[in-house]
Amino acid sequence: MDRLDAMTVFAAIADGGSLSAAGRQLGIPLATVSRKLADLEAHLTTRLITRSTRKLVLTDAGRDYLAACRAILEQVDEAERAAAGAYANVRGQLVVAAPIVFGRLHMVPVAAAFLEQHPEVDIQLRLGDRNVNLIEEHVDLALRIGILPDSGLVATQVGTVRRVVCASPDYLRRFGTPATLGDLAAHRCISFEGLDAATTWTFVGDGGERRPVDVRARLAVSTADAAMAAAKLGLGLTRVLSYQIDDALRGGELVRVLVDDEPPAIPASLIYPGQGRLPMKTRAFIDFAAGRIRERLQGMEVALSSRAPTRPPRPAARRR
Repeated sequence: MDRLDAMTVFAAIADGGSLSAAGRQLGIPLATVSRKLADLEAHLTTRLITRSTRKLVLTDAGRDYLAACRAILEQVDEAERAAAGAYANVRGQLVVAAPIVFGRLHMVPVAAAFLEQHPEVDIQLRLGDRNVNLIEEHVDLALRIGILPDSGLVATQVGTVRRVVCASPDYLRRFGTPATLGDLAAHRCISFEGLDAATTWTFVGDGGERRPVDVRARLAVSTADAAMAAAKLGLGLTRVLSYQIDDALRGGELVRVLVDDEPPAIPASLIYPGQGRLPMKTRAFIDFAAGRIRERLQGMEVALSSRAPTRPPRPAARRR
């Protein structure tokens, strides 16, 4: 039995939550995955996974063994990268994670320019609005928006973004422009569940206190693109991040409102594991991307400030 191979299969089962998911990830038949797991458990003379009709659950021995497997496999990967020159040359595959809209607007053009300069590097760009676990999911670096918790990760801040409320000009003509947070109760809203709860938008008061405001979400969506599309159609007010609506604001498709009530800007950072030496491909990308992303976000912030409307007189918003 190839123990490293068996460890890889076992870790894939734990990550995927099933034998079939591990098979798809590794590109091997389900029968092979099942056999390798059985061989590993026979070799260790212990049960690693408890099987039920609905899911697989790691035993106590399985959880301990999985942690050891991850450490061993990471050491093997690092040794292979060192032998292949990953720490001496800019080459290899680079895995980068970013939020969907940020990735489309900013990370894709930066990655394209980087690839032009480094022909021996390939980039796998994973776009999604959840925070990935860099170590467990084998991600080299990620763009993270928000206050970062204390961890073993290293962060390079590349700018700030804002939470903004906006609507289409047509919606504001029909229903009026909210002048205070209290006006939100009389408006139709579109909630982006990745940013706020579906029925509550949280703002920050002058003293830094959190101010939850109840809203009626006529539509709740799971992506910022969907929220902005609905807002452009005049369905209601929505709340997204400033970089997500930059183009729509420039084009006049959406208008920013409640500017004086916006919370303080939040950081955008490139994060990467802090343990061990940093491969040259990762260091090269950070050095290349940080300044370019910073310039993009600073330019967006300047444009956002220049287009900030003054607080309008309080309108009598129409009832639904």
